[in-house]
Amino acid sequence: MADALERLTAALEERYAIERQIGVGGMATVYLARDLRHDRLVALKLLRPELGAVIGADRFLSEIRTTARLQHPHILPLFDSGEADGLLYYVMPYVEGVSLRHRLDREKQLPVGEAVRIASEVASALDYAHRHDVIHRDIKPENILLHDGRALVADFGIALAVSNAGATRMTETGMSLGTPHYMSPEQAMGEREITARSDVYALGAVTYEMLTGEPPFTGPTAQAIVAKVVTEEPRPLIPKRRTIPPHVELAVITALEKLPADRYASAAEFADALQAPAATAPTAVRQAAVAPVAVKRDRRVLGAAALGAAAVLALAFLAGRMTAGERGTASTPVGRFVLTTGDEHRWTGAGFVGLTLSPDGTTLVYLGQNARGTQLYRRRLDELVPTPIPGTEGAVSPFFSPNGQSIAFYQGNTIRRVSLAGGAPATVPTGDVIATAASWLDDQTLAITGLDGSIHTVGGSGGVTVVARPDSTQGEAALLPFDVLPDGKTVIALAIPGAAASGRAYGIDLESGRRRPILDQVVAGLRYDPAGYLAWVLPDGTLLGAPFDAGRLQITSTPVTLAHGVRVSVGGPPQFSVSRAGNLVYVPEVPFELRLVNRDGTSVPATELTRRFHSPRISPDGRRIAMDFSQQGSRDVWSLDLRQGTLTRLTFDNDGHDPVWSSDGNRIAYATARGGVIGMFSRSADGSGGAESLYVGRTAETVGAFIPGGNSAVVISVGTGGSFDLTLMPLSGARTPEQILSTPFNEFYPAISPDGRWLAYASDESGQSEIYVRPFPGPGAKLVISQSGGSEPVWSRDGRELFYRGFGQQGSPLIAVTVQTSPEFQVLARRELFDVSEFEAAVPHANYDVGPDGRFAMVYQGRLSELVLVQNWTEEVRRRATTGQR
Repeated sequence: MADALERLTAALEERYAIERQIGVGGMATVYLARDLRHDRLVALKLLRPELGAVIGADRFLSEIRTTARLQHPHILPLFDSGEADGLLYYVMPYVEGVSLRHRLDREKQLPVGEAVRIASEVASALDYAHRHDVIHRDIKPENILLHDGRALVADFGIALAVSNAGATRMTETGMSLGTPHYMSPEQAMGEREITARSDVYALGAVTYEMLTGEPPFTGPTAQAIVAKVVTEEPRPLIPKRRTIPPHVELAVITALEKLPADRYASAAEFADALQAPAATAPTAVRQAAVAPVAVKRDRRVLGAAALGAAAVLALAFLAGRMTAGERGTASTPVGRFVLTTGDEHRWTGAGFVGLTLSPDGTTLVYLGQNARGTQLYRRRLDELVPTPIPGTEGAVSPFFSPNGQSIAFYQGNTIRRVSLAGGAPATVPTGDVIATAASWLDDQTLAITGLDGSIHTVGGSGGVTVVARPDSTQGEAALLPFDVLPDGKTVIALAIPGAAASGRAYGIDLESGRRRPILDQVVAGLRYDPAGYLAWVLPDGTLLGAPFDAGRLQITSTPVTLAHGVRVSVGGPPQFSVSRAGNLVYVPEVPFELRLVNRDGTSVPATELTRRFHSPRISPDGRRIAMDFSQQGSRDVWSLDLRQGTLTRLTFDNDGHDPVWSSDGNRIAYATARGGVIGMFSRSADGSGGAESLYVGRTAETVGAFIPGGNSAVVISVGTGGSFDLTLMPLSGARTPEQILSTPFNEFYPAISPDGRWLAYASDESGQSEIYVRPFPGPGAKLVISQSGGSEPVWSRDGRELFYRGFGQQGSPLIAVTVQTSPEFQVLARRELFDVSEFEAAVPHANYDVGPDGRFAMVYQGRLSELVLVQNWTEEVRRRATTGQR
């Protein structure tokens, strides 16, 4: 091998500097090397020469390209591959961490929750690969890397290349594909046609080892292990470790079934079974038609399954009609189902509540995206196709009336109400209070939060009474009502500090204003079920439930985890809703990626990390991206070095967000809440020094854009009427703000042209959001730029183009507008670049940026076309609380 290394080093000396050996596997030797072209460390893997001779260069290079096509946050990407002086090699990122094998060798067994998480992340990677017709064939702890605590699956292409070389020729080298401990029975028996279920078996074996400390089958020789794999049954897990939940044991044992047909059909099903206590094995599902159903993530709609889906939803529909007294019986089914909204009107909800269940649990209303924009859709659970609700275009945050006969929603600065029986929406009178949050007390009375953060009651005639105010001495900025308890006079609400979206939960007496704490933790949202249960979502997306004494305002048992990964909007509420009949629905979180996107829509990850990225901004020199995301409960601004691939934390406010670069790239401005008020601060872009206060004023303010030269900025603020306004804020001297645009409508998404002469922004003055450009600082008339709506304008670095999100016939296109700015402003051309439906939007600032090289930094969220319905969640809480199972 020393000779091979010398040959490889000499052949690649202009591209890679090989530093040292860092690992040896059965098929390749791994070296730490420096990619000279990109100045980064990589893992260069040299295939064993005898193996390379068997496979052949052409076959190897052809098959390993499969890895290059796979783009997933839990798949280690392929940087390069090739032949050098007769040697075959491939190059992957150098991961600063350990493999799962190293972790198991050190700790033997992993915590149950961590083992389930790692297995679920690997399953996510496998499910993605399988849907792209790629099977790994060699899942084992050595091929699962742990980077920053997250799992990365390596070596997809090599297993396929070796497999296609043929068993006979492999035997000649003295090597075999696969590791006996993790090989499926069909693979161990040498079957040529290996399916995705073989990878499911291997992951089941790896999960078994993470939980028990050893693989399901062991032996003194490879032949002995293979014999057990083919003939013996795996031993139960719980006798070896009593803390393993029964549903986890069932999931692992099902994944290890001898016959592929008896295993889970997909890796996603296996992951769901691991995480969902109500999930069952495929065999059990066949035996009981009303047994809980494992959540499936395959986004392909199979026509043959439509009738079965209708039957499942009908069960949920009928179950939802049960009263609280009828629930909790032995025959009450508990189940989980996926509701697919479809691409034509998929769910959306950036920053707002985007769905609500009717009180009887039979009807879902959600905010959908269509060709013309957003609108509310109604879907009864015994129907497969949703229908639009007329008059709800541009609506957000829907919520059912207590009698279930109408829907209230926000439209602009007003609350509107529409009957589901038909008719035009009507305005709900709220006096002179601009409502920022609302909850029904009865069919005619609302509890609303005003701009001052206080809770008011509003009767049918519009009379307003203040009932509770936030405690400013505790840093509280607002009290947000979520639900009313059976006495009709107590609301459960969150006390929100500063600009945060989560807070402490209280029961507030609407007559006296007296409050009592409910939960001893920070909560993103909560709901009450009249059967005596409370459901709440933590800021990290964990959904919990517990029996609840509404009189004493206390949970009466240890909380039960109902789900992980509920979507929580950045700076907004969790996306879930609870009916009064035991049903619950939520939007599942998807892995978020920060991507660099070309004008044709192709993209690459800007970083391998998956975080809840938000508001990416590219530095003036194009070398760094500033963004904010949450980590360990703290939301702050970070900077990504695109050359080194490193992240640097820039703020430590636990609420730093919405960064903006200064024009020289030396400083970053951001928003944060201090003392219950949002202010603007800046600090050095390299993280040195302290933060400088730019301005602290009214609530809900953030920097929209710096004026070239850096002496002032355009600020997005909330005016006295509750709408977004644009203000010019000097950054020196007296710093007296000057209104740019202040109307009853929303003026937001400001963007200043590179020459400082033009202000692009969005306004909904026409009834929908449109893009406008006006001279800056003025005077002069505005010019409409968009056609049929738009949001999030961003200038190109040379000022010759203006980009914005538009509303197309299908999806949401990114529009490039070619403009002339001198001697007068003119639109020369408009062109749709690519669909941005799978990239997250934001309010009131753009959630993307464009760099000097013309690439866009965007936050990838995937297609939000799936909702999860949990049927009779209260029964699941009751059963698990009774047995002490969390």
